[in-house]
Amino acid sequence: MLAYACWPTLVDVTEKHPSPPAPAPRRSDTTRTAILTAARERFAADGYDRATIRAIAKDAGIDPSMVMRYFGSKEGLFAAAIDVDLRLPDLTPVPREEAGRALVSHFLDLWEGNEQLRAMLRVGVTNQAGAERIQGVFRDQLLPVARQVCPDPEQVPARAALCAAQLLGLALTRFVLRMPASQALTREELVAWMGPAVQRYLTAPNP
Repeated sequence: MLAYACWPTLVDVTEKHPSPPAPAPRRSDTTRTAILTAARERFAADGYDRATIRAIAKDAGIDPSMVMRYFGSKEGLFAAAIDVDLRLPDLTPVPREEAGRALVSHFLDLWEGNEQLRAMLRVGVTNQAGAERIQGVFRDQLLPVARQVCPDPEQVPARAALCAAQLLGLALTRFVLRMPASQALTREELVAWMGPAVQRYLTAPNP
């Protein structure tokens, strides 16, 4: 019993060997995040051409040389700042006739409160670099999803482009231009109106 009483308790061990503290974020990660945040806000407010490295650095509270050190150029910064993942759903388990509604619902959820996507759209309608960025995002991410349900593989690019026209048009009028009539529509109304249109582009026979 005496020997047992001498064993260290769990409290003793914990006090003598406390758990190591969680590692603090690296300064480089914090700086990079600050630059990207400032860049997204500046690109959204001023557009690509008017946004300057100096202004972005000032917003981030750092020297302009640090921006160049991390991203190399304004083009490199823009590409990193607008590195968008659309997080498109897998349509394989979705009933084929519900694919259009599923995509519209997803994009409405995605655009709400996502300043990065809005910045991409604002820049894309005024600048070639922004337009190319949007093209790349939708080409690389929407095409594979459209391929899951399109009846003719050769028509996938055209059908995906028509879907993009609908979805980007909605984003432009509702979230960027803030047209009152577009903003007045409820989520349910938008899905009901636009779901069948996107569905037609995805699965209807070739006209």
